[in-house]
Amino acid sequence: MTDAVGERCVLTGATSGIGRGLALALAARGASVWALSRSVERLAALAADAESLPGSVTPVVADLERGEDVHEASRSILAQVDELDVLIHAAGAIVLGRFESVPSADFDRLYRVNLRAPLVLTQDLLPALRRARGQVVFVNSSAGLRASALNALYAATKHGLKAIADGLRDEVNADGIRVISVYAGRTATDMQRFVHEHEGREYRPELLLQAEDVVDVVLAALSVPPSGEVTDVSVRPMAKLSAR
Repeated sequence: MTDAVGERCVLTGATSGIGRGLALALAARGASVWALSRSVERLAALAADAESLPGSVTPVVADLERGEDVHEASRSILAQVDELDVLIHAAGAIVLGRFESVPSADFDRLYRVNLRAPLVLTQDLLPALRRARGQVVFVNSSAGLRASALNALYAATKHGLKAIADGLRDEVNADGIRVISVYAGRTATDMQRFVHEHEGREYRPELLLQAEDVVDVVLAALSVPPSGEVTDVSVRPMAKLSAR
């Protein structure tokens, strides 16, 4: 996506990692971005960083764990725009631990952030996406394709996110809406720093995917002409971690 002038975009997880990179990249290309995050301070910093860009970033404070926050964010956005070109789900939460000992309350949180919030937000904004024949991007994880030890609950929500994307695509392609899943491997973000600490690994971000790498993949997928559609794309670091 080299030119997004006039595009109207909604983005979750907008204040850190891949989401922050996407917010600034879209605004740099001239898009109007409604950026969702629960942090007022981080949203303010993001908006300040975007002030000199051709597009704009409009902060939308929302805690994705709270269903009413998600609906209120949708209402706020739809009061400002009738058509939506791009919806990107980049927010995510993670819990790691042995299957037998991870509290079910942790799974409830993962479900609300990783699965329920994308479902509800997409449902709310789907009429606006239909009017624009827009695109929906689910920034998923390699865990959404294969679960492994210590991440079964996280992976379960990411598998579910793949199912939502696949089912949605089959329903809305006829309306001209394209649905993209991006399965990112280990990316140098705060989340991956936490994962490395949990695994007892030295955190070496230079060996991982960079957030801007994933941003480039998402923008490229969004740039495919309307005659085609990217459905699923996986991207992973060239340097592979040794087994533990």
